[in-house]
This record gives sequence, structure tokens and C-alpha cells, in this order.
Amino acid sequence: MSTHVPSRPTPTTLLDDEAVARILSRIAHEVIERNPDLGEVALVGIHTRGVPLAHRVQALVAERSGFELDLGAIDITHHRDDSPRRRQAVLHATELDFELDGRTCILVDDVLYTGRTVRAAMDALLEHGRPARIQLAVVADRGHRELPIRPDYVGKNLPTAPGERVQVQLVETDGVDRVLLVPAAAAEAVA
Repeated sequence: MSTHVPSRPTPTTLLDDEAVARILSRIAHEVIERNPDLGEVALVGIHTRGVPLAHRVQALVAERSGFELDLGAIDITHHRDDSPRRRQAVLHATELDFELDGRTCILVDDVLYTGRTVRAAMDALLEHGRPARIQLAVVADRGHRELPIRPDYVGKNLPTAPGERVQVQLVETDGVDRVLLVPAAAAEAVA
């Protein structure tokens, strides 16, 4: 008598390390192109994966323009509107060692989905100052917005089903650069 254990659907690689590098390169180029006064621009990474992404964009902008953008990190844990439903959150330091007032702040994150993370990031950012404008840069936009938020800089639009999950993995946090599509059954098993 054999016992059959159903296999869990495996994630599909949507973007490899070269594609992620091209995306970040294009975002850096667009930041330079759309912001004639880079001295008024600051990058703010949203913890967790937005922070290393912001570092990479900062390095690419500096490499191409000769100007190093101010760089910060923001924790949105206490600004989430869905925190009672979430697992025990890990708090990260918010680091904004520059003046926000009158600046263009570019929030950087890995995936844009419902828009709630970005809304929380804007709330957290506004507690520290009043930027002239806030822009958004993401590696992947998977749709399914619940709030009227759209990215200014988007690496790739990835249409997905609501039950699926887009997972960005980075060398700094996961040991590899890639973007995965996790099927609904596997995404539910992780949730």
C-alpha cells in the first residue's frame, strides 16, 4: 500500500538576477531624468526589502550622475491598518537623517499590491516632515489595488490572481536576486 502525498505547487521564477539588475538600472535612470535637481531628492526604503533596493538605486544614481542622493529607511509597522490580523511584527529602525520639508521623497519598495503598505509609509513619512512631493518606486506592480495609489517608477507589471503571491528575493536578505510567482495553494500554506 503506497501513500500518496500531494505535491505543493512550486514557485515560478518571473525575473532572474539579470532582469532585477536591468530594472534597478532603469529606475535609477528615470530618477535622474525626471528630477533635474537631484539635491532636492531623497530615497526612502520601506523595511524590509525596500531598504536594500533604495541602497542599490542610490549607488546607480551616483554612478551615473556623480551625485549621491540622501538615503533613509522607514518602518511602517505602527501605521498599518491591518496590523491586528498580522503575525507578531518585527520592528525596524526608521532612519531619516535629513530634512524632508520641501524635498522630493521617493519611497522604494519591492512589490505594490493593495496600496496599504504605501499608504502606511506615507503616514509614517509625514510624521517626520512635509515633503514637496512623494514618489513611489517598486520592482513589481501586481495590481489588485484597494487604494488609489500608483507607482511613478515601476520595474515590471505582473498581472496575478488575488490568491497568488509575488515574492521578491534579494541577495542582501535572501542570498539571491529574483522575483517569484508563488501559486495560490503554496501562498495559502505560507500564510
